[in-house]
Amino acid sequence: MRIRRLAALAAAATLGVTILAACGSGSDDPQQAATDVLNIGMPNGPQTENHNPFLGSSAGASLGYRRVIYEPLVMTNAVKPDQPGKPWLATKWEWSADWKSVTLTIRDNVKWSDGKPMTAADVAYTFDLLKRTPAINVDAIPFDAVSQNGNQVTVSFTKPQYVNQVKILSSTVVPQHLWSQIADPAKDPIKQPVGTGPYTLKSFTPQTTTLVRRDEYWQDLPKVRELRYTSYTDNNAQTTALANGSAEWSFVFIPNYKAVYVDKDPANHKIWFPAVLGVHGLFLNTERAPFDNPALRRAMAMVINRDDIFVQGEAGYFYPKVDNITGIPTPAGEKFIAPEYKGKTVTVDVEGAKRELTAAGFKLDGNKLTDPTGKPVTITLSNPAGWSDYITDLEIIKENLATIGIEAKVDKANQDVWTENIDTGQFEGAMHWTNNGATPYDIYQSVMDGALYKPVGTSGVNGNWGRYRNAEATAALEQYANATDDAARTVAMNRLQKIMIEQMPMIPTSAANGGGVYSTKNWVGWPDDANPYAPAQPTLINAVDIILQLRPA
Repeated sequence: MRIRRLAALAAAATLGVTILAACGSGSDDPQQAATDVLNIGMPNGPQTENHNPFLGSSAGASLGYRRVIYEPLVMTNAVKPDQPGKPWLATKWEWSADWKSVTLTIRDNVKWSDGKPMTAADVAYTFDLLKRTPAINVDAIPFDAVSQNGNQVTVSFTKPQYVNQVKILSSTVVPQHLWSQIADPAKDPIKQPVGTGPYTLKSFTPQTTTLVRRDEYWQDLPKVRELRYTSYTDNNAQTTALANGSAEWSFVFIPNYKAVYVDKDPANHKIWFPAVLGVHGLFLNTERAPFDNPALRRAMAMVINRDDIFVQGEAGYFYPKVDNITGIPTPAGEKFIAPEYKGKTVTVDVEGAKRELTAAGFKLDGNKLTDPTGKPVTITLSNPAGWSDYITDLEIIKENLATIGIEAKVDKANQDVWTENIDTGQFEGAMHWTNNGATPYDIYQSVMDGALYKPVGTSGVNGNWGRYRNAEATAALEQYANATDDAARTVAMNRLQKIMIEQMPMIPTSAANGGGVYSTKNWVGWPDDANPYAPAQPTLINAVDIILQLRPA
């Protein structure tokens, strides 16, 4: 599962600050109107109409509403990755001993929102569609055969799928009777989405998408009659909407969150950001000199102040500090850290970084660093302007790099341009996230899997954004994924940690979270420390599970 940042700079002028009232609810009672509607916001700017559930670039993914139209086979929980998922469209699933096949029992009496029955044939069709269409098989699952027998679907794979089991079980199911008529499922915007979820599309504008509750659904109908997803200009606009009650649920970074948000309504304004096993940090384009030199990358890692990033950039709560030298977040990943690296943390060491550089042929002349060819070392650090925490992180890193003579500048980019540049490798340095999972495998795969490598200029990257190539790392990842026992997996994981420390293909600074900001004024039943049944981010598959558990306050 991927927990992503979804904040951006965009040019929306006036966004729906009056959306608290439930237009068309048929009620003159303001309190009744409030408890008919849930207002969800994301700071992602104007949206283009695209409801394709497989596309991470779609409006449905950006705002999260694809999660309440389309549903997964199993409801997994990134906050508790060691726990089995909840049965959803599948009531049971059984993996083979070698993890090369899974048999799913598909739930009866489920209907698509157009009234047609959802069956095992739809599930089989969906997996076959993923197999035949690499562009929507974003996790590069190596499908082999797909077969159906009654209400059971068996999917086999060319390699063991121990590391991908959550991704496979979380697969979104689409209706065969509609998707079989689509010419290109990787490009079709699906203007009239039909899913098994409890909501259907009512209206779409670049600023607000409205969904309405179905008349019937395979579970008890949610109490929330209407969902309104508003895309605000940036983090500040989103925070303002949360503070004044126009938005009730979001995933957004809020500097000085207590004064700006919580204290506006202490009884109801809540923030919950549980950590998960993923990291954020500085990805470097390792195909651009001199950042192809591991000595330079190690030296850069040695001068970055992770305490400042956490306290100043991440407001002391958003993304917790990661300082183990392996890049594995603790305590979540403590059990995976090799014995020789336990308790070993990164501290700022400018003099040590200078020695590292000198030994590798770099020269520090006054306050300017030159590489072994004599060229000054400069770097452009880029992130979308609206991602205020990342921009602060980059400003901190800029100052840190100056201590070893690296001239850095911070580019506050347009989100669409930045996304394309990251996807095609047209950048030097950027804060970015990794995938997360039940083990650190997903972190390391996101950073250094040669199987995910694509040359600079080629799009469609889903990991290894730094274009790092190391045959030993790719082999260790393959060994971990194909291991048949924990002992073999431990050997592979320890190799990956050694490579990470020595090569520093990216510089981890922070742990990922499954967080959310929400209000209990109109709705209660949200996940929290006492009941962590789901991550609180409204763009994850758990969004539908959360909405189903909400009740009027």
